[in-house]
Amino acid sequence: MIRRIIKINEELCDGCGICAEACHEGAIAIINGKAQLIRDDYCDGLGDCLPACPTGAISFEEREAAAYDEEAVKANRKKAPENPLPCGCPGSASRAIDRGADLHASVPASEQPSCLSQWPVQIKLAPVNAPYFDNADLLIAADCTAYAYGAFHEKFIKGRITLIGCPKLDNTDYSEKLTAIIAQNNIRSVKVIRMEVPCCGGIEHAVKTALINSGKMIPWQVITVSTDGRILSD
Repeated sequence: MIRRIIKINEELCDGCGICAEACHEGAIAIINGKAQLIRDDYCDGLGDCLPACPTGAISFEEREAAAYDEEAVKANRKKAPENPLPCGCPGSASRAIDRGADLHASVPASEQPSCLSQWPVQIKLAPVNAPYFDNADLLIAADCTAYAYGAFHEKFIKGRITLIGCPKLDNTDYSEKLTAIIAQNNIRSVKVIRMEVPCCGGIEHAVKTALINSGKMIPWQVITVSTDGRILSD
């Protein structure tokens, strides 16, 4: 059958393995230092691996391929070790970050006001037609980013309507809700803030899908934050 399936450009692939971690179906493996699609019938064609790839080595193609086999995927996942990496998900590896004892000593808390302009902030709880969405610059952020990046309020929340979520913990696809918000309101721009970990690709993918499904041409930007609080892409 002809269907949509991922394609991996080996020249662009640096073998980091993030796509293999992002693929819930186990369709990708690192072989001889490069990512490879190991079986067509393991790939569902949804592309969770696309936003996870830091080098842009993964794309979609339409070609003859075996149909997606959910039962084969389930059987394969049962055979896989529960934590294929020594620390499990690389984003959940335990670590301490030493910033120095007096980092904020000279800045009183009273001088760091909140820039949040609306409530609720959870994607799942936000009303689709809330009046604050009218003519809004929208910030859609993975919830860990606000804890990882110290100046989050001043740099990202200020002047924007904020929505947060975690696709891994919520175990949901936000694209339907975000599509409704973008389609039914006058949204001026969208800024996405995600963590560097593979599972955060889900929130980027949801926003991209929502923009496409809404049929609107809206400026959007993705910013990636490292687990130790640095901006990796801007």
